[in-house]
Amino acid sequence: MFVLKVLILMALPLAALLVNPQKTNAPTKAPSQVSAESETALLESGTPKTLRSVDVTNNQVKIVSYNIRYRSGENLKTLIKLFREDPEIGNAVIMGLQEVDRKKKRSGNTNTAKLLSDELQMNYAWAAPPRAKPTDEEETGVTILSPFPMSDIRRLVLPHEGPNGRRRVALGATVRVNGTDLRIYSMHGETRISMDKKMEQMNTLLQDLKKYPANMPALIVGDFNTWEAGAERKTIKLFSDFGLKTPFGSQTTFYRRAFFIPIEFRLDWIWLRGVEVLTYGIDRKISLSDHFPLWTNIKIPAAKETATKQP
Repeated sequence: MFVLKVLILMALPLAALLVNPQKTNAPTKAPSQVSAESETALLESGTPKTLRSVDVTNNQVKIVSYNIRYRSGENLKTLIKLFREDPEIGNAVIMGLQEVDRKKKRSGNTNTAKLLSDELQMNYAWAAPPRAKPTDEEETGVTILSPFPMSDIRRLVLPHEGPNGRRRVALGATVRVNGTDLRIYSMHGETRISMDKKMEQMNTLLQDLKKYPANMPALIVGDFNTWEAGAERKTIKLFSDFGLKTPFGSQTTFYRRAFFIPIEFRLDWIWLRGVEVLTYGIDRKISLSDHFPLWTNIKIPAAKETATKQP
């Protein structure tokens, strides 16, 4: 059954290309050929019109990771309401989102990260990978949102191209909560590359994290696209060997039905270092995306317990 699911999953992008042949087989430029000016435009950060006031009792905060699948329009309004009111993912103070559009026709050229920032009254950072061709639309990006101050924001273009020269990206930022600095990453890994190459994409974040003090609390969240047999075991070993932990077991985080066959994989992760996990879960009642949002309530150490000097 696993092999059948994998074959169907791999066939879905091909079916989409057959329906839309104008998108196929155009010659591509290497990402290095994209202008430096356009590269700097693919990292954006800002503050909302009004910043939400947050009282962090006992240094306890809620974290959410969610591949929102480029929601826009009424779906985005529904998602914003859920981010405010849902008993599981509502009122998070650190959010890592993936597939967040900015200049794309499918989402009405909406700057989704900025809209979320204004509506949720949170600071934001957003990054996207380089386009395969200068004439292409801007690729979808990743976002970090928090009402707490953000600094040292870094865009990390992940190694290895996907189909037609497509690239993927991660975003890092330092969020200060009650005087304690946390290093946060939001990542969207490539789907159609080998597992070894996916491991190298994940390791890009770990190598960046090495630039920070070893006792600095850290969170790595995102859609890693770990659907292959053995991917879960390899991912757990990579992050565990680096000193990070996840409270989640083998729960699936992705659901799609194709040809009447349910396709379920564990694609999304939350990894933690230097914090205490209080509660956690996967909000399966939210079906706006083909992914489910992950959430966890954590307790961060007091500022005096950590050395958070920036590199």
